[in-house]
Amino acid sequence: MRIVKFLPVLLLPLTGACVAKTAWNVATLPVKAAGKAVDWTTTSQDEADRNYSRKMRKEEAKEGRERRKHDKECKKHPDSCQPYDGYRAGYDH
Repeated sequence: MRIVKFLPVLLLPLTGACVAKTAWNVATLPVKAAGKAVDWTTTSQDEADRNYSRKMRKEEAKEGRERRKHDKECKKHPDSCQPYDGYRAGYDH
């Protein structure tokens, strides 16, 4: 019976840490949320590099297809063949 009376006193230090941890989490939540929002809305340098590389690979593939098509036409009609003046990867159009 005595143990039952002292049980809340013995559990108080354990719950105090939980309450403090919860209060800390609640207090820091707006800061963490703002940080996540900034992360979601900005592009890191790694992401920018990765996106640029992907874009350049696509452009180079497109240029390769058009050059092969041009070369194929030149082989069919060599007398009307002009220098390639089609799409070039990396140039802003």
